[in-house]
Amino acid sequence: MTKLSSLTAFFLISFSCITDAQTITIGKQVWMTHNLNVRTFRNGDTIPQAKTDEEWEKADKNKQPAWCYNENIATNGIKYGKLYNWYAVNDPRGLAPIGYHIPTNDEWTILINYLGGEDEAGKKMKSTSGWKDNGNGTNESGFSGLPGGYRYPSSEGSFESIGSCGGWWSSTEMERDTVYAEFRIVRYDGEIITDAFLKICGFSVRCLKD
Repeated sequence: MTKLSSLTAFFLISFSCITDAQTITIGKQVWMTHNLNVRTFRNGDTIPQAKTDEEWEKADKNKQPAWCYNENIATNGIKYGKLYNWYAVNDPRGLAPIGYHIPTNDEWTILINYLGGEDEAGKKMKSTSGWKDNGNGTNESGFSGLPGGYRYPSSEGSFESIGSCGGWWSSTEMERDTVYAEFRIVRYDGEIITDAFLKICGFSVRCLKD
């Protein structure tokens, strides 16, 4: 088999359309290649959109799911997907499509270690265009990470870092303080940040095949 035909076969095997989702196999994991952009749970129930800071903070106070567009601009959703609070991530009705789930903190670690660890994985995960400050990646992994930014509580500045950072929830709560949940951020310079923040925050969601 020629090098070109081998490469073609790799992509035919690695990419598939399942529930309109393109996927890529990275190691032994199968990831969606785009951020989640759904407005209903798996059972069809609507996920409330929070259009104001007050609505966003009310959802947190009541421990209820919510989503928004970064900067409340709908076209950002087309490019980057929606930002979800952690209550949407953890809702028993299921945020991920059938056959998929929100990755745990350990599953994110498996991905990053497979791609060479935190010093190497970021540039391999980032898309080849769309990042500010000369931050485009190689997308060697096929993950196609986009800089969709994130949402802090309004008291801390609300929307942040669109174009320069991508942030994704894990499904893992902090054991010592359950008002926090784990996430990953990939910065424009390729640095990967592993941390936890308040469940009120809005991050992108990437799904992993069951």
